Amino acid sequence: MKSLILKIPVLGRVALIRDKGGAAGGFPGGLDFHTNLKATHIRGGKVVRERDFGSGLVTTAGVNFLATDFVDGTTDVTTFDFHDSSIGTVAAAIGDTALGTVPPAGVPARAAGTASSPAAGQYRTVGTQTYTASLAITEWGLFNQSAQGGTLWDRKVFAAINVVSGDSIQFTYTLTVTAGG
Repeated sequence: MKSLILKIPVLGRVALIRDKGGAAGGFPGGLDFHTNLKATHIRGGKVVRERDFGSGLVTTAGVNFLATDFVDGTTDVTTFDFHDSSIGTVAAAIGDTALGTVPPAGVPARAAGTASSPAAGQYRTVGTQTYTASLAITEWGLFNQSAQGGTLWDRKVFAAINVVSGDSIQFTYTLTVTAGG
């Protein structure tokens, strides 16, 4: 399993490194961050399909937001609780600051998630979007505000979830942080 390693040394510098699948637990002296996105497609109150998309891609903007929160507290990482989706198909990249495609008509406003900590070292947010058009939803992002704009923490592009008007997708995002060193 590939993981995203966020190493925060004593001097306050932040390095974002993609683990190539080597030793478990990341690098000595650092933290190991694992992300996971699940989606539950719901139609007429019944589950159509559940999908586990694995890890997304934490963005540079998200990491910089986190580092700023550590330094001066002018930002607040607890605000990353807004789920958005769209129809973009361009691969996620660390430089992303928004979804690949502006959500079209039929995609609701960002869904405020319900945050929890289901286990030690875990942050989870669950948000549900209900669509008003037939669409092929292919991307998801986690943001720090309900309005368009804001900071994108994580983004994932996936095989289409075909929704019709009235369908919902419940997105479950889990961030697991494992101590190291």
